[in-house]
Amino acid sequence: MDCALFCAVFQHISAQETPVTPEKYTAHNKGKFYIFWGGNREDYTKSDIRFKGKDYDFTLYDVDAHDKPKGFHIDYFNPIRMTIPQTNLRIGYFITDKYNISIGFDHMKYVMYQDKAVDYSGYYPNQGSYGEMLPNGQILLTKDFLKFEHTDGLNYVNTEIARVDDISKLFLIKNTDLLQVNFTEAIGGGFLYPKTNTTLLNKERYDEFHISGYGFSAKAGLNITFLKYFFIQGELKGGYINMNNIRTTQDKADSAEQDFWFLQRILVVGGIFRI
Repeated sequence: MDCALFCAVFQHISAQETPVTPEKYTAHNKGKFYIFWGGNREDYTKSDIRFKGKDYDFTLYDVDAHDKPKGFHIDYFNPIRMTIPQTNLRIGYFITDKYNISIGFDHMKYVMYQDKAVDYSGYYPNQGSYGEMLPNGQILLTKDFLKFEHTDGLNYVNTEIARVDDISKLFLIKNTDLLQVNFTEAIGGGFLYPKTNTTLLNKERYDEFHISGYGFSAKAGLNITFLKYFFIQGELKGGYINMNNIRTTQDKADSAEQDFWFLQRILVVGGIFRI
């Protein structure tokens, strides 16, 4: 047997004896679906709110609001009540290894602070009869004058396009099928579908779902995937909301409008899989 033939046979035998390492499930994302569910906290900038009707048109300036957290609660896991707390639901699909598109539902809550003094302009009937007029010309936001909440909720229905980068090497992780760390960022937009709980000037309360405006947002997050299919993800998400058609009473002639910026702090759990 000449040297060339011997070398070829040896290489063939060596190749057969060398074990082939299967490609890791986490090496590629293209074609995978994911779904996640979790909770959020929010902060809002101050907002000018204009109220309009047949016999009134006035604006409240620099109105402050807060969210309505429930804390760690069984309602997050109760199928009948899991939409009541401040929650985030998202379903997405990877169109490439790094990019995915998704649709989601951000269930935030927006509650106007009561008994705060604010500036105002405009007119409304029976001024001073709601305990709202102050000596300095401001208005006190009494409950008799106005209660204003998007508490079921400030529902931001949106689509996003996101990028995901595996940064496991920074943490010296070799087996990403066991544990993987990813950085993600996204931009998105959508519409607001709130259920606004409002009482205004002793008018009949209105509290029904209604498309009220639009929003844009951007976010960044850290994703920790374990055992290939499951993950925990933390996100910071901020954006702009413009609500130009808020229903406030049973009378369709009554409406409000406002715009503001928001910041969400989000923690979710989810799964990633192929169908």
